Amino acid sequence: MRKRIALVVALMLAVLAMVGVGQVDAAMQLRFGHIQSEQDMWHLSSLNFKEEVERLSNGSMTVVIFPTATLGGDRDMAEGLQMGTLDFSLIAGVLGNFEPTMQLLELPYLFESQEEFSRVIHGPIGEEIAQNVLGSSGIRILTWWNRGPRVVTSNKPINSLADIQGLKIRLPEIPAMVETWRVMGATPTPMAWAEVYSGLEQNVIEAQENPIPFIYGGRIHEVQKYIAMTNHKYEYVTIAMSEIRWQALNDEQRKVVVEAARISAEYKNQLLIERTQAILDEIVAGGLTVTHPNKDEFAAVARSVHENFAKTVNIGLYNRIMETIGTR
Repeated sequence: MRKRIALVVALMLAVLAMVGVGQVDAAMQLRFGHIQSEQDMWHLSSLNFKEEVERLSNGSMTVVIFPTATLGGDRDMAEGLQMGTLDFSLIAGVLGNFEPTMQLLELPYLFESQEEFSRVIHGPIGEEIAQNVLGSSGIRILTWWNRGPRVVTSNKPINSLADIQGLKIRLPEIPAMVETWRVMGATPTPMAWAEVYSGLEQNVIEAQENPIPFIYGGRIHEVQKYIAMTNHKYEYVTIAMSEIRWQALNDEQRKVVVEAARISAEYKNQLLIERTQAILDEIVAGGLTVTHPNKDEFAAVARSVHENFAKTVNIGLYNRIMETIGTR
């Protein structure tokens, strides 16, 4: 009997020890969603973020990535961040639906170069906008990734402003962009990214606009004939984080997340520089024809919207943006 009791006690202690070890070694699992394909730079750079989090935390934190809008569109994931059901997401202009000052970055032809844009988002104005987003939405911007300029794909050549009159162009659900394209004469059609390929294939829409790598990642070149180098908006995407999750982390875990985000931004921005031209060459070789419309013509009309739009958001901040890039 004593031997049996001793054996039972030994087994219980072994089980408890195993449970204890499991509890100590169990990694914190973090969920990361985005809307792009697994071939896109977004996904490759997300994998880099995941690797860095796991390396810097010595495996005590792990990241599970959900690509291709598995968890919904940008707005769905932003709401997931707010509720704490999602930890990280790659989100850009849709954050403007939660924080108005974000909309100022979405005005087409506000910036003339990547350098101008970077000067704003990586300086005091970018920090201020990020704080505004945090305060109004409970979503924390960890870093900004460069995406390059947005260009237009279509099934007819675009060489001038006259060519976009009445054009049914898909846009993200971003008021600043919708209003500007309407003033330029197009027919804006807000649509979730996951629906764009089929929308073009079925002629529900005639055109869309995005950075070149994003166009390639979404296989848009398969259902469009022309690409117009409008360069109408210098683009970004943020690694956005749920403030609920941030508050649940300790100081060391926060340092891991911030450093991994910084490293991933360097990785993504270098990837953009190295691959964009090669991607354009590939889709042109596949049959897409490039046009080079007069950007000044487009910009003149687009900029007629800026100040009035800014008055509905934050005219003081808009004026500071203009001063930062030397326009004022």
